[in-house]
Amino acid sequence: MKSMCTKAFSFVLLFFLLINCMYSEAQQCRPSGRIKGKKAPPGQCNKENDSDCCETGKMYPIYKCSPQVSSHTKAYLTLNSFEKGGDGGGPSACDNQYHSDDKPIVALSTGWFNHKSRCHKKITINGNGRSVEAMVVDECDSTMGCDADHDYQPPCANNIVDASKAVWEALGVPQDQWGGLQITWSESSDA
Repeated sequence: MKSMCTKAFSFVLLFFLLINCMYSEAQQCRPSGRIKGKKAPPGQCNKENDSDCCETGKMYPIYKCSPQVSSHTKAYLTLNSFEKGGDGGGPSACDNQYHSDDKPIVALSTGWFNHKSRCHKKITINGNGRSVEAMVVDECDSTMGCDADHDYQPPCANNIVDASKAVWEALGVPQDQWGGLQITWSESSDA
Protein backbone atom coordinates (compact mmCIF):
# COMPACT_ATOMS: atom_id res chain seq x y z
CA MET A 1 0.00 0.00 0.00
CA LYS A 2 2.81 2.40 0.95
CA SER A 3 4.55 1.72 -2.38
CA MET A 4 1.33 2.45 -4.25
CA CYS A 5 0.88 5.79 -2.40
CA THR A 6 4.47 6.75 -3.13
CA LYS A 7 3.99 6.01 -6.83
CA ALA A 8 0.72 7.95 -6.91
CA PHE A 9 2.35 10.91 -5.14
CA SER A 10 5.31 10.79 -7.56
CA PHE A 11 2.93 10.73 -10.53
CA VAL A 12 0.96 13.73 -9.22
CA LEU A 13 4.16 15.64 -8.50
CA LEU A 14 5.48 14.89 -11.99
CA PHE A 15 2.14 15.96 -13.48
CA PHE A 16 2.25 19.32 -11.67
CA LEU A 17 5.88 19.90 -12.68
CA LEU A 18 4.97 19.22 -16.31
CA ILE A 19 2.01 21.62 -16.15
CA ASN A 20 4.23 24.27 -14.52
CA CYS A 21 6.84 23.92 -17.30
CA MET A 22 4.15 24.23 -19.96
CA TYR A 23 2.71 27.31 -18.20
CA SER A 24 6.18 28.88 -17.97
CA GLU A 25 6.75 28.25 -21.67
CA ALA A 26 3.41 29.91 -22.44
CA GLN A 27 4.56 32.99 -20.50
CA GLN A 28 7.42 33.65 -22.95
CA CYS A 29 7.45 37.03 -24.65
CA ARG A 30 5.37 36.92 -27.81
CA PRO A 31 4.79 39.60 -30.47
CA SER A 32 2.17 42.13 -29.39
CA GLY A 33 1.30 43.12 -32.94
CA ARG A 34 2.78 44.11 -36.30
CA ILE A 35 3.42 47.28 -38.22
CA LYS A 36 3.52 47.72 -41.96
CA GLY A 37 6.75 48.99 -43.46
CA LYS A 38 6.88 52.10 -45.56
CA LYS A 39 9.64 53.33 -47.80
CA ALA A 40 11.80 56.11 -46.46
CA PRO A 41 11.96 59.40 -48.34
CA PRO A 42 15.25 59.73 -50.28
CA GLY A 43 18.22 60.05 -47.91
CA GLN A 44 16.12 59.51 -44.76
CA CYS A 45 17.23 55.97 -43.78
CA ASN A 46 20.78 55.98 -42.44
CA LYS A 47 22.46 52.70 -43.47
CA GLU A 48 25.57 53.27 -41.34
CA ASN A 49 26.67 50.05 -39.60
CA ASP A 50 24.68 48.01 -42.15
CA SER A 51 21.36 49.17 -40.65
CA ASP A 52 18.24 47.89 -42.37
CA CYS A 53 15.65 50.19 -43.90
CA CYS A 54 11.96 49.29 -43.80
CA GLU A 55 10.52 47.67 -46.92
CA THR A 56 7.22 48.91 -48.29
CA GLY A 57 4.39 46.59 -47.32
CA LYS A 58 6.51 44.20 -45.26
CA MET A 59 4.99 43.36 -41.87
CA TYR A 60 7.31 43.73 -38.89
CA PRO A 61 6.58 42.20 -35.47
CA ILE A 62 6.47 44.53 -32.47
CA TYR A 63 7.05 43.61 -28.81
CA LYS A 64 6.15 45.25 -25.51
CA CYS A 65 8.18 42.64 -23.63
CA SER A 66 11.61 41.03 -23.64
CA PRO A 67 12.78 37.66 -22.29
CA GLN A 68 13.18 37.53 -18.53
CA VAL A 69 16.45 38.97 -17.21
CA SER A 70 18.72 36.51 -15.42
CA SER A 71 22.37 36.29 -14.42
CA HIS A 72 23.12 35.18 -18.01
CA THR A 73 20.39 36.68 -20.17
CA LYS A 74 20.72 35.51 -23.78
CA ALA A 75 20.68 38.34 -26.31
CA TYR A 76 21.80 39.43 -29.74
CA LEU A 77 24.42 42.19 -29.87
CA THR A 78 24.07 44.71 -32.70
CA LEU A 79 26.10 47.77 -33.68
CA ASN A 80 24.73 51.28 -33.22
CA SER A 81 26.02 54.82 -33.39
CA PHE A 82 24.91 57.09 -30.57
CA GLU A 83 26.51 60.17 -32.14
CA LYS A 84 24.62 63.00 -33.82
CA GLY A 85 24.06 62.03 -37.45
CA GLY A 86 24.66 58.33 -36.68
CA ASP A 87 22.32 55.47 -37.46
CA GLY A 88 20.87 55.59 -33.95
CA GLY A 89 18.51 58.38 -34.98
CA GLY A 90 17.72 61.01 -32.38
CA PRO A 91 19.28 61.69 -29.00
CA SER A 92 19.34 58.93 -26.38
CA ALA A 93 16.12 58.28 -24.46
CA CYS A 94 17.75 58.39 -21.02
CA ASP A 95 19.07 61.95 -21.13
CA ASN A 96 18.11 63.42 -24.52
CA GLN A 97 21.82 63.66 -25.37
CA TYR A 98 24.09 62.22 -28.04
CA HIS A 99 27.03 60.10 -26.85
CA SER A 100 30.48 59.26 -28.14
CA ASP A 101 30.78 55.85 -29.80
CA ASP A 102 34.21 55.63 -28.14
CA LYS A 103 32.49 54.92 -24.80
CA PRO A 104 31.00 51.51 -23.94
CA ILE A 105 27.28 52.31 -24.10
CA VAL A 106 24.18 50.41 -25.16
CA ALA A 107 20.51 50.60 -26.00
CA LEU A 108 18.25 47.78 -24.76
CA SER A 109 15.09 46.37 -26.33
CA THR A 110 11.89 47.94 -24.99
CA GLY A 111 11.08 45.24 -22.40
CA TRP A 112 14.58 45.29 -20.93
CA PHE A 113 14.74 49.10 -21.06
CA ASN A 114 11.65 48.90 -18.84
CA HIS A 115 10.39 52.50 -18.93
CA LYS A 116 13.88 53.93 -18.34
CA SER A 117 14.45 51.86 -15.17
CA ARG A 118 17.90 50.83 -16.42
CA CYS A 119 18.98 54.31 -17.54
CA HIS A 120 22.61 55.06 -16.70
CA LYS A 121 23.01 51.67 -15.04
CA LYS A 122 25.80 49.36 -16.09
CA ILE A 123 25.37 45.92 -17.54
CA THR A 124 28.03 43.25 -18.08
CA ILE A 125 28.15 41.83 -21.59
CA ASN A 126 29.78 38.44 -22.22
CA GLY A 127 30.73 37.44 -25.75
CA ASN A 128 33.61 36.25 -27.89
CA GLY A 129 35.29 34.84 -24.75
CA ARG A 130 35.48 38.27 -23.09
CA SER A 131 33.34 40.59 -21.02
CA VAL A 132 32.80 44.34 -20.86
CA GLU A 133 30.75 46.71 -18.74
CA ALA A 134 28.59 49.17 -20.62
CA MET A 135 26.16 51.88 -19.56
CA VAL A 136 22.53 51.86 -20.72
CA VAL A 137 21.73 55.21 -22.39
CA ASP A 138 18.94 54.40 -24.82
CA GLU A 139 16.04 52.19 -25.84
CA CYS A 140 16.13 50.01 -28.94
CA ASP A 141 12.43 50.46 -29.66
CA SER A 142 10.62 47.16 -30.12
CA THR A 143 7.17 48.76 -30.29
CA MET A 144 7.56 51.17 -33.21
CA GLY A 145 9.62 51.77 -36.33
CA CYS A 146 9.49 52.51 -40.06
CA ASP A 147 8.96 56.23 -39.42
CA ALA A 148 11.03 59.41 -39.24
CA ASP A 149 11.47 59.14 -35.45
CA HIS A 150 13.10 55.73 -35.94
CA ASP A 151 15.17 56.67 -38.98
CA TYR A 152 12.87 54.48 -41.17
CA GLN A 153 14.41 51.38 -39.61
CA PRO A 154 12.32 48.37 -38.52
CA PRO A 155 11.43 47.87 -34.85
CA CYS A 156 14.10 46.12 -32.80
CA ALA A 157 13.61 42.49 -31.92
CA ASN A 158 12.84 41.85 -28.25
CA ASN A 159 16.31 40.48 -27.41
CA ILE A 160 18.64 43.23 -28.64
CA VAL A 161 21.60 44.87 -26.94
CA ASP A 162 22.51 47.63 -29.41
CA ALA A 163 26.11 48.60 -28.68
CA SER A 164 28.64 51.30 -29.52
CA LYS A 165 31.84 50.43 -31.35
CA ALA A 166 33.69 50.65 -28.00
CA VAL A 167 31.77 47.58 -26.78
CA TRP A 168 32.67 45.62 -29.91
CA GLU A 169 36.33 46.62 -29.53
CA ALA A 170 36.38 45.59 -25.85
CA LEU A 171 34.96 42.18 -26.78
CA GLY A 172 37.81 41.75 -29.26
CA VAL A 173 35.56 41.12 -32.25
CA PRO A 174 37.38 41.81 -35.55
CA GLN A 175 35.87 44.91 -37.18
CA ASP A 176 34.83 43.02 -40.31
CA GLN A 177 32.61 40.84 -38.05
CA TRP A 178 30.85 43.69 -36.23
CA GLY A 179 27.09 43.82 -36.51
CA GLY A 180 25.64 40.67 -34.97
CA LEU A 181 26.82 38.38 -32.16
CA GLN A 182 25.11 36.01 -29.74
CA ILE A 183 25.91 37.18 -26.20
CA THR A 184 24.73 37.02 -22.62
CA TRP A 185 24.32 40.00 -20.33
CA SER A 186 23.51 40.71 -16.71
CA GLU A 187 23.08 43.72 -14.49
CA SER A 188 26.43 44.78 -13.03
CA SER A 189 26.81 44.53 -9.28
CA ASP A 190 27.44 48.31 -9.04
CA ALA A 191 24.39 49.10 -11.21
